[in-house]
Amino acid sequence: MAAAAEGLESREAAAASKDAPRPAVESVDAGPGAPPFLAGNRLNLDLYPEGCHQLLHLCAQHHQQLLQVEFLRLSTHEDPQLLEATLAQVPGNLPHLRSLVLKGGQHRGALGACLQGTLTTLPTGLSALAHLVHLDLSFNKLETLPACVPQLRSLDTLLLSHNRLSVLPETLGALHVLTFLTVTHNCLQKLPPALGALSALQQLDLSENLLDTLPPEIGGLSNLTELNLASNRLQSLPVSLVGLRSLQLLVLHSNFLTSVPAGLAHLPLLTRLDLRDNQLRHLPPELLDAPFVRLQGNPLGEASPDSLSPPGTPQVLEMPKLYLTSDLDSFPVTPQGCSVTLACGVRLRFPAGATTTPITIHYRLWLPEPALVSLGPHDSLLSGVLELWPHGVAFQQDVSLWLLFVPPRARRCHEVVVRTRRDNSWSDLETHLEEEAPKRLWARCQVPHFSWFLVVLRPVSNACLVPPEGTLLCSSGHPGVKVTFPPGATEEPRHVSMQVVHMAGRELRALLGEPEAAVSPLLCLSQSGPPSFLQPVTVQLPLPPGVTGFSLDHSRLHLLYWAPPAATWDDITAQVVLELTHLYARFQVTHFSWYWLWYTTKTCVGGLARKAWERLRLHQVNLIALQRRRDPEQVLLQCLPRNKVDATLRRLLERYRGPEPSDTVEMFEGEKFFAAFERGIDVDADRPDCVEGRVCFVFYSHLKNVKEVYITTALDREAQAVRGQVSFYRGSVPVEVPQEAEAARQRKGADALWMATLPIKLPRLQGLKGHGKGARLSLAPLNLGDAETGFLTQSNLLSVAGRLGPDWPAVALHLGMPYRELQRIRHEFRAPGWAARGCGALAAGPGAERPAGCG
Repeated sequence: MAAAAEGLESREAAAASKDAPRPAVESVDAGPGAPPFLAGNRLNLDLYPEGCHQLLHLCAQHHQQLLQVEFLRLSTHEDPQLLEATLAQVPGNLPHLRSLVLKGGQHRGALGACLQGTLTTLPTGLSALAHLVHLDLSFNKLETLPACVPQLRSLDTLLLSHNRLSVLPETLGALHVLTFLTVTHNCLQKLPPALGALSALQQLDLSENLLDTLPPEIGGLSNLTELNLASNRLQSLPVSLVGLRSLQLLVLHSNFLTSVPAGLAHLPLLTRLDLRDNQLRHLPPELLDAPFVRLQGNPLGEASPDSLSPPGTPQVLEMPKLYLTSDLDSFPVTPQGCSVTLACGVRLRFPAGATTTPITIHYRLWLPEPALVSLGPHDSLLSGVLELWPHGVAFQQDVSLWLLFVPPRARRCHEVVVRTRRDNSWSDLETHLEEEAPKRLWARCQVPHFSWFLVVLRPVSNACLVPPEGTLLCSSGHPGVKVTFPPGATEEPRHVSMQVVHMAGRELRALLGEPEAAVSPLLCLSQSGPPSFLQPVTVQLPLPPGVTGFSLDHSRLHLLYWAPPAATWDDITAQVVLELTHLYARFQVTHFSWYWLWYTTKTCVGGLARKAWERLRLHQVNLIALQRRRDPEQVLLQCLPRNKVDATLRRLLERYRGPEPSDTVEMFEGEKFFAAFERGIDVDADRPDCVEGRVCFVFYSHLKNVKEVYITTALDREAQAVRGQVSFYRGSVPVEVPQEAEAARQRKGADALWMATLPIKLPRLQGLKGHGKGARLSLAPLNLGDAETGFLTQSNLLSVAGRLGPDWPAVALHLGMPYRELQRIRHEFRAPGWAARGCGALAAGPGAERPAGCG
């Protein structure tokens, strides 16, 4: 995304930060009983929890100081109904209000981006604020401008950035004294002609929208000094812009402009005209030579692509763009380069000259499993595994790779990276995140070779190259964590890295049953080269929360050390010299591993540290087993994070029914488990993820751990219903599993394999007596053609597909189709109605006619 203009953005930032012109003197002093957030004539509630409740409480008390308030700030990260009720009280209780800031953005998402507030409209009663001159509604979910805003006739400044506005109303022209308007980062597609009636407007920012045209009336903004239209879709400009005689700054970069009015060069006060990154091939001489014009990123002097080249002139070919369907697993790359979008959504860009000879690239998207996924103890997987080959092929220029991934849940001090394998070792690539939609995120990286690629969430990693002269390594997530390398610590430069993991105090106290227990952040240090340093390295860790170096009991402070793959943590407090300051503890080591400071009355801390470290990595989940209402033989098995169970069940229970979810169990990232059907129930198909009727799973906390299977029974369902069960066990599928889960349940302990058992019921078959085995369905005969017209032609295949409907997977499996082939068909014919048609075509055989329009 192109950078915004310095001049205009700096002014907007100033306007947003100060909100409105400050009075020379605060008019009212906070009385002895005034709340701390009510200072003078300013009421700042945006950074206080439950700000709406605070304001409603003040209004209910009829606090006299409210009558003097002129500046109100309120966060919109509140319940929408509560927010609307609170704002309805503002006109009657704050009649002299001059500045109203109703911004979101105080909360941040998993990737650090500001989140929008819940505000979607404003009460009509706010139009009674006759003295309001400043209104900030940024970072909200406004799709239309509230009707009360154009009625605020005293409004001088209006900020609407980072909303969802697609249009502005004609009534906006009624704000005759408005001087500052910003509507950046919205979805505006056109502007109202009434915008030209804002004769007092001086600064207008419409950048980062979807504008493709401007109304001629914009030339009526006679007092406009700054206009920002960057990052839109403008292809041309109205000639009326040359009438903006007060204009000093005009920003038009990152559009699709092919021409600009020559008269812009004659605006008397214009000091900067930004035309970067457009499609300008020709400019009037007066603009081309003007010192205030910026033109970088334009194809000036180049012939247009559709113009005819003179004879003998070599054609400059555009980079080919390839869009692959699911039936293709390879594509060619030539020295010209190309841009490729795979069927799974992955994108690649091969720059010109990346390869000197044509090469064929193959790809495959693998389901994640431990053999293909390398995760650290505190990592989480966010994507499938992409394989590109030939492996190890070297490119003359780096290839760009975009991988889709699941947005991570908010976690402090973590980062998203692309991980790749080369020469039997895994490494993380420098990764940049791009957001195409609120829940469609890309991890972009430059790849020097082809191998396996996946996206992971890891604790923030800080690294450096340690020279013989020594250096200092600090944690970006925890500023108090530092490692000092003295001169002579190494003879040759070596790479070192640091990761820091935080543990919540309440989890530790619950584990130990000790109210005053506390721990420092967990520090992991690793390095390349020899295992030890030549000189001791100084490590600094912050003391556990609530503990200071001048008041702590030294007998309760423990320094713990863990060296993988050891099973226990060692207490090395007696083996090192701990130097304590008011906030930090320092000690010296000669080799790297894991370090942790504990403050507790417990004596045998090593075993407790192992349990606490496991608790850091465990995820609390529930297991569900649901049967489709109209087809009880179809069973959905899923492992869900505990906080997603209720929402998922509400969505599924329209089509499925079944028992309540299991009790909460705890699982590690990447842990294997399996589901075994018991008491006469078995899986009714040969699946690659099924071993002797037991369905295999691998738990990844951010991915969907769900599978649908068809079940059957050898028992007589005509006599009575079959009441079976499905049990979930940890680990890989063993040779033998207890036939009944009750025995495993009785032995359940900390290391028990059994996790849960849920009932499964196959109802009694009705109306089949005397019809023989397998006569459960009564359907009209299918039209399969005849000898004269041909069997299973395209026309009757389409008819068959329409009859099958959503039951086509079961029919395909019973026809003997391999499960892997079925999965391929699911993806290839994923448009509505085409999946069954593809099944019919494949069931007819390789030579059958393919349905028209497929693929």
